[in-house]
Amino acid sequence: MANPSQLGFQDASSPIMEELIEFHDHALMVALMICTLVLYLLTLMLMEKLSSNTVDAQEVELIWTILPAIVLILLALPSLQILYMMDELDEPDLTLKAIGHQWYWSYEYTDFKDLSFDSYMTPTMDLLPGHFRLLEVDHRVIVPMESPIRIIITADDVLHSWTVPTLGVKTDAIPGRLNQTSFIITRPGIFYGQCSEICGANHSFMPIVVESAPLSHFEAWSSLLTS
Repeated sequence: MANPSQLGFQDASSPIMEELIEFHDHALMVALMICTLVLYLLTLMLMEKLSSNTVDAQEVELIWTILPAIVLILLALPSLQILYMMDELDEPDLTLKAIGHQWYWSYEYTDFKDLSFDSYMTPTMDLLPGHFRLLEVDHRVIVPMESPIRIIITADDVLHSWTVPTLGVKTDAIPGRLNQTSFIITRPGIFYGQCSEICGANHSFMPIVVESAPLSHFEAWSSLLTS
């Protein structure tokens, strides 16, 4: 969970989010070096008299033409690697379908015969100690940890967006279209998200809760619901 004084991202719980945080730090350092160089040159130009060396310098023009190309390459290569990592998962252990409604989520475990449910936000008066206001739901999404999970996302009425920041997942739910993403949760825990699309009056009241559990616990839970 994020806290009010937090300046960075939430702790990563998936390999994709770890790569995204690493790329963010990498890009931030590149931007910091560029800003430092520009500030130094501006200060130098303001404090020194203009001369022919600063007005017409072939070497400087060559540098500021080649240097941006090198910077773009340093940013493009890791971003392309992350895009390929976020691409389609070949052999997922579990496929989950999320359907956005106004204003709640429906989930279907397509690998099971009769395992589906609606997930509504828990009202404030029904919250238990330790639960988070506006983020807790009556039915959590339970998935096995350390297993490739594929999630198919769509909507029944208007645009929604299935987003869990700590997993590095943000995919639009579009009526009449199936979008797909995947993730692997590396540790047990409860991870919170919300719809990130302005989908109507109760846009901020359709939270997402994903609970990661060992495979044995997930099998016991799924057997209990399907029996």
